Amino acid sequence: MPRMLDAVVIGAGPNGLTAAVELARRGMSVEVFEARDTIGGGARTEELTLPGFRHDPCSAVHPFGIGSPAFATMPLARHGLEWLHPEIPMAHPFPDGTAAVLAHSVGETAMSFGPRDAGTYRRLVAPFLGKWDSMAHDFLRTQWLGLPQDPVTYARFGLTAMQPVTLLNRRFHDEKAPGLLAGIAAHAIAPLGGFGTSGLALMFALAAHARGWPVPRGGSQAICDALAGLLRAHGGALHTDFEVKRLDDLPPARAYVFDTSPTALARIAGLGNAYRNVKYGPSVFKIDYAMSAPVPWTAPEARQAGTVHIGPTSGEISAALNAAAQGQDPSVPFLITSQPSLIDPTRAPEGRHTFWVYGHVPNGWDGDATEVIERQIERFAPGFRDLVLARAIAGPPRIAARNANYVGGDTATGSAAGLRLLIRPKLTRVPYTTAHPAVFLCSQATPPGPGVHGMSGHYAAKQVWRRLRATAR
Repeated sequence: MPRMLDAVVIGAGPNGLTAAVELARRGMSVEVFEARDTIGGGARTEELTLPGFRHDPCSAVHPFGIGSPAFATMPLARHGLEWLHPEIPMAHPFPDGTAAVLAHSVGETAMSFGPRDAGTYRRLVAPFLGKWDSMAHDFLRTQWLGLPQDPVTYARFGLTAMQPVTLLNRRFHDEKAPGLLAGIAAHAIAPLGGFGTSGLALMFALAAHARGWPVPRGGSQAICDALAGLLRAHGGALHTDFEVKRLDDLPPARAYVFDTSPTALARIAGLGNAYRNVKYGPSVFKIDYAMSAPVPWTAPEARQAGTVHIGPTSGEISAALNAAAQGQDPSVPFLITSQPSLIDPTRAPEGRHTFWVYGHVPNGWDGDATEVIERQIERFAPGFRDLVLARAIAGPPRIAARNANYVGGDTATGSAAGLRLLIRPKLTRVPYTTAHPAVFLCSQATPPGPGVHGMSGHYAAKQVWRRLRATAR
């Protein structure tokens, strides 16, 4: 008979691997099973267009990765993870050739908003500067899991964070600061009038000032490869090309930890309708490009930025998010773009570049947004199309096929609209546990939600450890 393992992890994405590492470091026997032939989940790197052009099918830039409390305790650099920082973390261009920027410096960021709004931004972020470590601990988790590390900062930030970003933006006079903050909040892929969108925008901004918005050398795959290396160093094992359809497919274990969608967990673990009310959010339409030269942005700041948002105004961004949430075809999409090859020469052949862009579309949408996306890019980078060598296009069906966690192409693995960024995947004090005492959920369907930061895996592993320690007494 096979030996009884302490824990089996289903899914080798960042959260599954983080949970596995956390448990293996505590001396537990752990094995990870991944359906695809490579590990990585939403943090893979592949040649999607032409030979030598290395693209990230999902996440490319990782503000919460470099600022993750979970990753901070792990010697990932020893296993090959190296963060690379662009000169400007993010630029938000406008049609007149100017741009607002999210810079490392608060002062540079504030001045890019213009004289009438520079002071407002400084006052907005001043109480939280230098406090990233405690804020990351207190906010990158479920909010009902213990007392905050810094209660005063927690309360002060919370009063602002709970507001819709559309309300926060009323503090500003001109369009640049509201446009930039709306674009950051749009990373939640949810309407901007929702509860908590200010908090997301401010956390991303503070991450830029504290840690930057970097890319991993070699691609996002480097994060998961480093986690896998650390897991093996602690005696854990990885199995790829192993699709799990039911728990009986797996070796016996004291705990089963799912880095999957909640609905997949329910199906595999036989939990019936346990997650029948989980709502999946809008999807994205993503294009990866092989380029003969860098994107010719009109705004000089955008040419130095690792990430460029194309809105440009808060109103246009809000309209694009609302259309996706309401099931409407995209017409003037809000775009999030990244060009890692500007700072990472391993991503493309010499003199060539990779470029990454997505716009928001309804869940399961099967249309083609290539034309509207490229038309929007051309508004801010005339001549862009002339530099394209090849495209890899992925709408919701293709995105869902690449990663089973992205139901209907929802890359957040669950709607983040309204309170759903906090209450994930359903209302419960400990979202990492399930009705089955040996089954746990560690994917980004749980708090703190989307992103390559490993925090969902970190907190799920804590629950596993406590449960197994209690049952061993």
